[in-house]
Amino acid sequence: MTDFFLDLTPDRVLVAIEAAGFAPTGHCTPLTCLENRVYDLRLEDGRHIVAKFYRPGRWTREAVLEEHQFLADLREAEIPVIQFAIWPRTGGRSPDELTDEQIQILGRLLARIHNVGAARDAPYRARLDPPTSAFAPLELLEERSFLPAEVAKRYRSCVEQVAEIYTERSRGIPVHRIHGDCHMGNILNGNEGWFFLDFDDMVVGPAVHDVWMLLPGRDAEGLRQRSLLIDAYRQFRDFDNTWLRLVEPLRAFRFIFYAAWIAKRWEDSAFPAAFPHFGTADYWENETRDLEEHVERIASGRDEVTPGGQRREDAEPDAELSNKDFFWDL
Repeated sequence: MTDFFLDLTPDRVLVAIEAAGFAPTGHCTPLTCLENRVYDLRLEDGRHIVAKFYRPGRWTREAVLEEHQFLADLREAEIPVIQFAIWPRTGGRSPDELTDEQIQILGRLLARIHNVGAARDAPYRARLDPPTSAFAPLELLEERSFLPAEVAKRYRSCVEQVAEIYTERSRGIPVHRIHGDCHMGNILNGNEGWFFLDFDDMVVGPAVHDVWMLLPGRDAEGLRQRSLLIDAYRQFRDFDNTWLRLVEPLRAFRFIFYAAWIAKRWEDSAFPAAFPHFGTADYWENETRDLEEHVERIASGRDEVTPGGQRREDAEPDAELSNKDFFWDL
């Protein structure tokens, strides 16, 4: 099954689409996606569809069905999401920057998504917590010998520290179905409005994870935008500012997860081509040093924000950051 996935060719895609009851013309364009395989196909009636082929073995059948259930729940609630597997092509583009009005629109939409997400459990989906988001990625890196000996202990120490901090700070914070990969590359804006897409990384986790991923900047402007989004979010759903204490530990989880994700897929030729520097001594030294600095920042309390969602007055200024600093799949 894995060989079939890695060797997907346009003719195989067309056969699969025909078997699903569609009449493709032969137009088959691959779309950028490293984890799965996604294609734009034109049908004989002039319509376009997008077909997504899941990477085998990543999710159980039950977990995939829970993703589909979440999408069905969102569609029933009239929330603009793009469906799974095969769906009509939706016009639009991912925004490079957001205006204040757009941030407010997305804040309200995200709250509605979370209202639906909290209405049903997803027991087969991954939980966003230290075992799945910190220790499981670490163990994969160690077991497959990706971590060089000179940084292995330092890297593990960082993971253990951030896991402990997250465990302490997350006590009492509710979790529910969330998008899980809610960066601007997974949002489209077009003539039909805003759409959230790619729920493949849907997890059960805290609402603040989708919030910080949508607006990851932590300089003054980034915090202002996040506060604006949260104010709009509150028009449809409560948001406790104490949840913001999870932002930087969750950001650290993302660093760890991404390194393990690339390592896990290294046998797929698309990954060495996309990340040629991955696995080198310089890569791991820089990765470990950045993680150490990030964890020290959290442990010292310099990541804390005020009840109004702003940085503490005595915190050091941060450089301006954007989605592209944290999400390599953009």
